[in-house]
Amino acid sequence: MNEPALHPQRGIALRLLSGLLFAGMAITVKLVSGAVPLGEIVFFRSVFAMIPLVIFLRLRGELPAGLRTSRPWGHMLRSGFGAAAMFTSFAAVARLPVAEATLIGYLSPVLTAIFGVLLLGERATVFRAGGIALGLAGVAALVGPQLGGGALDLQHLVGLGLGVATAVLTSLALAMTRSLAKSGESPGAIAFYFALCSALAGLATAVGGWTMPGGQALALLVLAGLFGGFAHIALTLAFRYAEASRLAPFEYVALIWAVLADMLIFGLPLAPAFLVALPLLLGGAALAALERSPARQVRA
Repeated sequence: MNEPALHPQRGIALRLLSGLLFAGMAITVKLVSGAVPLGEIVFFRSVFAMIPLVIFLRLRGELPAGLRTSRPWGHMLRSGFGAAAMFTSFAAVARLPVAEATLIGYLSPVLTAIFGVLLLGERATVFRAGGIALGLAGVAALVGPQLGGGALDLQHLVGLGLGVATAVLTSLALAMTRSLAKSGESPGAIAFYFALCSALAGLATAVGGWTMPGGQALALLVLAGLFGGFAHIALTLAFRYAEASRLAPFEYVALIWAVLADMLIFGLPLAPAFLVALPLLLGGAALAALERSPARQVRA
């Protein structure tokens, strides 16, 4: 199969679009989190994300042939990590400013470097060690004020813990994605089975009691799913048109949308701890990004 021609500007535009769409998903999830149970949010997000995904796969001629797999257990493991990360991510967004939840997400590339060494036999380097040190220092800067005396904000502390858990689970999911991609599994199959597993995991929580969402809540749930589905498609296409190393700096633009959302939609100021953690976590993620191969990577 011929590789698509590189169009860096198109790839950059799609990468920026995916960041904006993921930010939109986080905003809608936060807006609806007080009215709808967590599992129900995960279900709606996953189901409605499958609509653009299925259409995309159909247009590419990958449905149903592209969903065939020789590694069903690998997909189950990757999807399990991804579904768990979605639960912890949405729970973190409900408790944290969107900017803080987004910033903690940048710990994921650092942890992915660790799991790449431990699980996939990739080499350990000075860059990875430096990225790990900066990333952990950034997390410490966020958590430190919560533990350093004064009034303890338990909800905020739990949110930070959930954010770190999300980064760990996302890193494990990405490590499994690398493994599946190396064995020839298609990006479409990886994304589809992840969405399906997450929808089933969300549906399983219905026994604990769901609510009947009102019109506004239902619209937000649908938007969360559509934002997430189109974001994955934009991200996948971005890495078809531009090299990973070219796109890496544009990953951090998504933080701008999160900061603006906190200030303009939720009326939240930037905390001093956030400003201290910002260069540390971004620096750690940047060092981890230096280890990426210039070849295009599968993202799903």
